[in-house]
Amino acid sequence: MKSCKYPISHALTSFNGSNGESSSPADTKPAAKIHHLPPSLWKKKEEEAQSPLDQAIARSRDFFFREQLPTGYWWAELESNCTITAEYVMLFHLLGMVDKQKERKMANYLLSKQTEEGFWAIYYGGPGDLSTTVETYFALKLAGYGEDHPAMVKARKFVLDNGGIIKTRVFTKIFLALFGEFAWFGVPSMPIELMLLPNWAYFNLYELSSWSRATITPLSIVMAKRPVHKLPPQSRVQELYVRPPRPIDYTFTKEDGILTWKNFFIGVDHMLKVYESSPVRPFMKKGMAIAEKWVLDHQESTGDWGGIQPAMLNSVLALHCLGYDNDHPAVVKGLEALANFSIEDNDSLVLQSCISPVWDTALALKALVDAGVPTDHPALVKATEWLIDREIRRDGDWKIKCPELKPGGWAFEFLNDWYPDVDDSGFVMLAIKDVAVKNRKSKDQSIKRGIDWCLGMQSRNGGWGAFDKDNTKYLLNKIPFADLEALIDPPTADLTGRMLELMGTFGYGKEYPAAVRALDFVKQNQEPDGSWWGRWGVNYIYGTWSVLCGLAAIGENPAQSYIQRAVNWLKSKQNLDGGWGETCQSYHDPTLAGCGESTASQTAWALLSLMAAGEADSSTVARGIQYLLDQQKSDGTWDEDQYTGTGFPKYFMIKYHIYRNCFPLMALGTYRNLTK
Repeated sequence: MKSCKYPISHALTSFNGSNGESSSPADTKPAAKIHHLPPSLWKKKEEEAQSPLDQAIARSRDFFFREQLPTGYWWAELESNCTITAEYVMLFHLLGMVDKQKERKMANYLLSKQTEEGFWAIYYGGPGDLSTTVETYFALKLAGYGEDHPAMVKARKFVLDNGGIIKTRVFTKIFLALFGEFAWFGVPSMPIELMLLPNWAYFNLYELSSWSRATITPLSIVMAKRPVHKLPPQSRVQELYVRPPRPIDYTFTKEDGILTWKNFFIGVDHMLKVYESSPVRPFMKKGMAIAEKWVLDHQESTGDWGGIQPAMLNSVLALHCLGYDNDHPAVVKGLEALANFSIEDNDSLVLQSCISPVWDTALALKALVDAGVPTDHPALVKATEWLIDREIRRDGDWKIKCPELKPGGWAFEFLNDWYPDVDDSGFVMLAIKDVAVKNRKSKDQSIKRGIDWCLGMQSRNGGWGAFDKDNTKYLLNKIPFADLEALIDPPTADLTGRMLELMGTFGYGKEYPAAVRALDFVKQNQEPDGSWWGRWGVNYIYGTWSVLCGLAAIGENPAQSYIQRAVNWLKSKQNLDGGWGETCQSYHDPTLAGCGESTASQTAWALLSLMAAGEADSSTVARGIQYLLDQQKSDGTWDEDQYTGTGFPKYFMIKYHIYRNCFPLMALGTYRNLTK
C-alpha cells in the first residue's frame, strides 16, 4: 500500500481506479469507509433517477463521496516528469545521506517511465527530452546502474544522437556541475550580489516570478559556492559527451543579427563571468548574508519553501553549502517537507513536484455543487469548512508591489502562506459560495477578504498573473539563465477569465472598473482564430474555457462576434468520437491548437465553454455529452493518460489525476441544469 507522511495514499490509489486506505495523525480512519447519509428527500430523488445522464452523475458523485478524506478535503496525485525524482537521488548523494532501499525504489520508478525508444519524456506520449533523459540516466548511474545495462545503452544512444550534455538546459548543467560532470564556468551567471539590488531597480528579485525567486535565491548561494562532490569512476557520466568538451563548447549560441536582446545579455553574462573570477568581490559577503536570511525567513513552519520541489530542494542544498549540518532544524524540516511530497509503495518511490489539496478540494466541491448535491450536504459543508480554515491571513511576497493591500485568498498546497494565488483563490470562492455552513458570517468574511485581495492584484494592463502584480519584465526571459522562458509571471487570459467569473458571480457588473479593464485585456489577447492561449492548462481549449465562463458570468452577450469566433473554433475542433483533445505540442506549434486525442478533462472544458456561450441545446454539445457518458467506467471515473495541466509552457507539463473526474462531473451537472 502506498504511504507518505500526509494521508495521500488512499486518494492517490483510488484516483487511479483502485482501492486503498490512508493513515496519519490527522486522518486515522480509512477514507474508503466514509459514508455520507443523504437526507431522505435526496435519497428518494436518487431512487427515481432513470436517465443515463442522471446515472452517470450519480456514479461520479458517489465516487467523490468515497474519496473525500475524513477532515473534509480531496487530494490526488500531481504527476510531472522524472527530473523531480532524479534530482532527489542526487540530493541525497550531495548530503551524504543515501538510503539504499529508498534509492532502489526511486530507480525502479525511473526505469518504469523509460520509453521503448530509450528516452524519457516530459509528458505522456511526448517526444524524448534531452535534459530529462540526461538527469534520469545520471540518477540511475548514482544508484549503481552500469553503462552496459540495456536501459542505459538505449538512453545513452538517444543522448548522444541529440547532442549530449552540452545541449542540455541550465538546471541540468547545474546538477552535473555539482558533481564535477560539467564545468561551472559553462553555467549562466546569477551573481549573489544581485540580492543587493533595491526593490525600485528595473531588475531586482521581485521582478522575478514567485517560483523563480524562491528557486534562484537559494541557487545563487550554491552557484557562488560552486561545490563539487567527487564521484567514483563508475558513477561518472562523461560518456554522455559527444566528444571531450572544449572551451568554446561552454559558450552560448547567439541569435542571428548583432543588435538583439539575447546577444546583448550573452555579452553581459561574459562580463559577469570576468567579475566572478576576480579574487576581489567586495559585496559578495553581504549578498550571501541577505540571501541566507531570505531563505531562512521564507521557510514555512512545515519546512516547505514556495510549495514546489525546486525551491525546497535548492534551499536544503543552499543551507548545506553554507555549512548547516544535516541535523540542523531548518535542514531537517526541509527534508521532511520533501518526504511529504513523496509517494512510496513496496517497489517504487516518486517525488511530486508539488501537491494540490486546496485546488483539488475546490474542484471537487464545485463539481458536486454543479451535480446538484444539496448545499447543506455534510460532505460539502465539511469541505467548505476545511477550505475556510486554509485562508491566508498574513502578508506574502506580493506585498512588495501592493503595500496597501490587506491579505486574503488561498494557496495551492496545505500551507504556503508566502504565495497565495489568484487562480486557487478565485476557484475556492466560486466553490464555497452557496454551501450552507453553520458560520455563514465567517465564510462571507473570508470571501470578502479574498475578493478584495484578488482585485487588488490586477495588473496595470487589466489582466492577472498567478502570484504577483505587474510581473511583466519580459526582457528577463532573454537572459541565458532563462532557457525555460519562465522567469516572470505576466497576466494571462485564463487567469483573467477566472477573475471575470469571480466578479460576475459575486455581483460585480461589467461596468465595474476592474471588469472593464479585464474585458479589454481578454479581447486584446484573443487569438486570430477566436481561441485564447492557456497558461495553466493545455492549452487553447483550457484558455478558451476560462475566458468564456468569465464572459458569461460578467454578463457579456454571447451573440457578439468575438465570442462567436471562439464558439465556432471550438465546434471546429470536435473530434469524430464527439470529444475534444489537445496535445502539449501546441505550445511549440500553434497550428496544433485544439488538436489531439480526446480526453475527458479537455472534452469537459470544451463543453463548459460552449454551454457558457449559450450552446447547451446544440448537437455539438449533445455529442460531447454522449462521449463522456460512453467513456465513464462503472465506478464513476474516467481514464486519461494524457497530461492536460501546465507548469511551464513547452518545458514542464503536469497530469492532475483529479482532472479526468472532476471536470466531466461539472460538465454533466451543468448540462443537466441547463436542459431540464
